[in-house]
Formats: sequence, C-alpha cells, structure tokens
Amino acid sequence: MYFKHILMALFVALLAGCDQQGSSADKEVRAPYVRMATLKSADENTLMLSGIVQARHETPIAFQVDGRIIKRHADAGQSVAQGQTLFNMDQRDLKQSVQAAKANVLAAEAAVATAQADAARMKAMQAENLVSVRALDRSTLKVREAITRKDATKAKYAQALNGLSYTQLTAPVAGVLLEVTGEAGQVVQAGQSVAVLAHDGEREVELFFPDLIRPPQFGSLLYTPGRLVDLTLREVSGAVDPESRTWRARYSVLQEGQRLALGSVVRAKFIIPGDDVQTFVIPITALDERGQGAVLWRVINGEAQAINIKVVSITAESAKVQGNLKIGEKVIALGTHLLMPNMAVKALIK
Repeated sequence: MYFKHILMALFVALLAGCDQQGSSADKEVRAPYVRMATLKSADENTLMLSGIVQARHETPIAFQVDGRIIKRHADAGQSVAQGQTLFNMDQRDLKQSVQAAKANVLAAEAAVATAQADAARMKAMQAENLVSVRALDRSTLKVREAITRKDATKAKYAQALNGLSYTQLTAPVAGVLLEVTGEAGQVVQAGQSVAVLAHDGEREVELFFPDLIRPPQFGSLLYTPGRLVDLTLREVSGAVDPESRTWRARYSVLQEGQRLALGSVVRAKFIIPGDDVQTFVIPITALDERGQGAVLWRVINGEAQAINIKVVSITAESAKVQGNLKIGEKVIALGTHLLMPNMAVKALIK
C-alpha cells in the first residue's frame, strides 16, 4: 500500500511538469508578430531654392581718365588673360597734356638755374659788403621756391604720363567678361564701368531666403541627378530687403565649382532646424489613444511596453509627437489597439 501511494505522487508530479512546459510553449507560440517603425525627427524641414552661379570676385572694368573709346577688343562671354587689352581710348588730348607738362618741367628747371646763379652772385657781393644780408636771404629763398616749383611740375608730368598709359584698358586678372557696355565712339568718364570681369577660381551661388528663415551655415547643390555638392555660407546681407522681404546669401561651392556655368540657374537643398523641443514623426497607425492619453508601444525583452507622449499634430498618414524618445528608436507601428502592458510580442524584422 505504501509503495502504491509513492507511485501515485510521482505520477501527479510528472503531469504537473508536463502541463507547465506545455503552458510555456503555448505562450511562446501565441506571441504575435508586430511590425516596427523607426522614429524620425520632425524638427528638420527641407527647403529647396533656386540660385544663380556667380564668381567669388567680379570686378567692374573702367578707365581712370575721361575720354572717347576708339576700339573694343573683347565681347561678353569671352575668356581673357591677365594683361590682355580690352579697350583703347583716343590719346590725342592726353598727348598734348604730356607735352605741356614736359614744357613746364623744362621751364621750372631753367628757373632753378637762374635763381641759383642769382644767389651765387648775391653771395659774392655780400662778401664784399656790396649788398645786405637780407638781400642774400631773399635770393636763397627764391632758389628754394624755384626748386619746389620744379618738383611740382615733375609730378604733374608724371601724372600726365600715367594718364596717357590709362588710355589702354587691360584685364587685371584672368577671367570671363560677364557683360560689355563700352562701345567704340562712346565718350566715358573716369570710373564709369564699361565691362564686368568674373575672376577665374572659386564659384558661388547667390540665393534669397524668406525673411522668417535665416540662411543656414551649410547646404547642398543639386549638381547632377542623384549627386549633391556641398555648399558653405560665405556671406549674408545685414538686413532683410525691404521690398522682397528676403535675405540675400552667397554660398561657396566647395567642389568642382569651375564646371558650373556662370549665370546658370541651379537648385540648392537646405535643412532648416526646428524648435528646441525634440519632435518626432510616426505613422498614424503607431498612435494608441485608448487610455487617458496617447501612448506609443516599444518592445522590451520580448514584451510590449507603453510610453506616454504628447501629440503635436496629426495628418491622414502620420503624426508628430513629443516625449522621452530617441531618433532611430523603434516602436510598434501596427495593431496597437490590441496590445496590453507586458504582452509577449515578436518584432517583425524586414
């Protein structure tokens, strides 16, 4: 009888163990698969703008003297080398000015020689007390005055020579002529632009941002389909244009800028930062609003765990939320209305 009771106890224990193993296996089998979504930042908005390709340096070309253009050697769009002649001006009047300045120099030199000779005679006469010391001093001052006048006439002569050389207008650096307005026969004033020269070298893109958006430090140029080139902000206007209500900004093209045609219209892409509080975008199906507030569900150690969030905005396909979340974190995106806390689930990996 005693042996029979021992066998019955062992049989009951064996059945209990089998039942426990079966329950665990059933629980593993019943854990549903859930589709996951990755959290993305909603604070960064993409802004696309059109801009104009320009040279880093653009120089207006102008004569330094007044006169009449007699010949033009270059056209708009033409590449020119440093020192290449672009325009010639009529030299006749300036040549006369040079001759007059040279004659004034010769006259001044003769006046100096006369004053020096007079001073020498006065000095000899004063040594014999034939003239006063005051008379000698006056002759010495006349020498100094004559020398000063000679120096002034030499300076004017050098000025006239420079003016004559300014009648040939050359390219200060190598580059491309963006526009040419000077024409043969045209009378121009000193400093009046007759052409604009874009220097060879760095290229930039000029863009205009809405007044509510400050130009960001970096951007991307849509160089070719599927390829981006980095842009770096070089300068931005000090104030919003009162008429267009825009910020004028110029961005340096860091790579292959020389391949861009000057004056061409290009597209640029910018990431505009949002608010200080991190906002995330999720599929609308990931939002669970069955309780007192909205929640998202995460999978932790194979179980569904809810986290409270704040809904910022909702569209037909997505929602913007805020909460204790991280960019790149995964949340359950489908079937959230069936989830319960600590419910066993399996993340569906694509």
